[in-house]
Amino acid sequence: MNLSLSDVVPPLRWTAPSQVEPIASDPRLPDAWWQALPLDRACALVGTAQVAARLADLTVASWGHLVLGDVLPLLRFTDPEESLRTPGDRDAVQRLFTGVFDRLMATEPGAQNRSTGQSTGQSSGQATQTSGQTSGDAAAPARPARPDRPLPDLIDDLFAELDERQRAIAKDRVYAEHRVTLDELAQRFSVTRERIRQIERDLRDHVEESLRGPDAAPLAAHLSWLRGRLGSAVPADDLAAAVPWHRTELRTLGIPAWRFVRTLLTGYDQVDGWLVAGGVDELREKTRQLFTEGPVKMAEAVALVAQLGVREDVAERWLASVPNLRVLDGHVVPWPRSAGDKAEAVLAVAGGPLSPEEIQERIGEDYSLVGIRNQLTSDERFLRVDRNKYGLRRWGGEEYLGIREMIAREVEKSGGEASVNSIVNDLTQRYGVSESSVRAYAGGPGFERTQRGWIRVAQEQPESYQPRKDVSLTRRCFRSRDGRWWHRVDVNAEHLRGSGSPLPTGFAAHLGMAPGGQLTTSAPSGDVVISWHNQPTMGSIRNILQEYNAMEGDHVFLTVSDGGELLTRFLPSASPQIPPLNRALHLIGYTAPVASEAEGLRLIGARIGLPEGTSKEEILAALRERGDRDILAFLDPSSTANPIG
Repeated sequence: MNLSLSDVVPPLRWTAPSQVEPIASDPRLPDAWWQALPLDRACALVGTAQVAARLADLTVASWGHLVLGDVLPLLRFTDPEESLRTPGDRDAVQRLFTGVFDRLMATEPGAQNRSTGQSTGQSSGQATQTSGQTSGDAAAPARPARPDRPLPDLIDDLFAELDERQRAIAKDRVYAEHRVTLDELAQRFSVTRERIRQIERDLRDHVEESLRGPDAAPLAAHLSWLRGRLGSAVPADDLAAAVPWHRTELRTLGIPAWRFVRTLLTGYDQVDGWLVAGGVDELREKTRQLFTEGPVKMAEAVALVAQLGVREDVAERWLASVPNLRVLDGHVVPWPRSAGDKAEAVLAVAGGPLSPEEIQERIGEDYSLVGIRNQLTSDERFLRVDRNKYGLRRWGGEEYLGIREMIAREVEKSGGEASVNSIVNDLTQRYGVSESSVRAYAGGPGFERTQRGWIRVAQEQPESYQPRKDVSLTRRCFRSRDGRWWHRVDVNAEHLRGSGSPLPTGFAAHLGMAPGGQLTTSAPSGDVVISWHNQPTMGSIRNILQEYNAMEGDHVFLTVSDGGELLTRFLPSASPQIPPLNRALHLIGYTAPVASEAEGLRLIGARIGLPEGTSKEEILAALRERGDRDILAFLDPSSTANPIG
């Protein structure tokens, strides 16, 4: 016998040797024996049961997506029913394969003792003698020869005897790209739709019966080869291009041959331009599970999906097609829905800090820069390492806290007193801050000079300013679930023109400000200065509004992070058609549906700092005290003289 195991097991031809070797190797057999050693010799050395055992292990571990007849095509002849199922119980698979190999070896001279792998001198001699006696009578099975006729001609033979009606049903319905309906065919041939259905059923039975005959053996061999070539997932166009004759037009049906071949590939689904063996959802999920731990380099990712039966030459395209995965800079990464998860993946691939602008560009989707910046600031997974750079907290490193806090930290490192020049040099070299900003903060509140050019943290810190109203009692200020207080700005023409606007004193004091103070906040479009002279005033936010394409009547909720970043959330104006309760919720920044008025009131109470269980009357009284007449008008129109319509 001149057949190796890979000659009778097509998947061995496209499975990577590195995947086969750990499972199939045997110390009694040479390296890559499944390719290098004749199958009868392998069975003589270790026994057909052991060869079948190695193949069963490979089948269960690597080819679970294939039916058994695609793994070992000879099984289609020895056990047609079992050949149609996918691998299940490993021992059952081994028994089936052992039966095939026993029958195959039985056709070979000297086959006795091969099933156990034992050979005595006497039996060896007997085998040699028998071989000599029967060499002219029983030839070993040879490799399948090329058919004497082209395969398209063999396919045409299946339809040569059909009448016009049968051919029309085959061409326009059974093998058509766009199938006509039973009713259309029934009208064309003046019969009932049930008659067309019967003819179609008879046609399919005729094709199936013909394919089981000996004349169709070359086509069956081609299908076995083709399944091995396609693997578990392949672009659908690959079927037409697999061999040149697939594009040949069948003379009997006037369709390309590949379209007929496609109907014979049972077990393959065509979804989103892919042919997938078994369930496409199952293969996608198995693929996603390979990358749950984070970025994987492409070469390694290709090897991983090859274990699922995806050919290496199409593996990268398969990975790019799987939902919730992304090919990014030569890596495969999990790609969930949230902006935070995507930012984490981008940073993990980059391997170092990036700016919000760089992260937004690499995500490449419809996320605003403000939204990305807010996510980086509020999510504990990220660490601000410079004025405009963020990394992953798990990398470690020193957090950038803002210029004033950084100066205080440098003073503490120096033992409580430090040279301004050394602080300036250190901070400007390590961070993207200007010398003038560092010197301005070093000479401002919170620090005092000890000698010429040296400072320390002020021994007596000024008492924090106590406004007349706390932020919880301040109009248009609302607390989010993370505990931050946000101030709602109702956009008007002055904001859009670039004018500054007043801030409530309760909110400014919550930010740590006091009369005479100034706070410089950073935003993607530039710094925004909040100053407090006669009253707290915020500088222009025109650039922020332009980024949101805001119009009069829209809302921007804003706050300032511990690091001095101006965080913003945009909310378009509410539709006048929504119910009053939902319009009230819109003004606190809540847009999701609510089940009842009680739930809506609970949300409003929580956003203005009231405890759980506060009654409706107490919530309305708090809104009245805060001055939120616009919200109050939607909840209790009778309580305000000028209800909002």
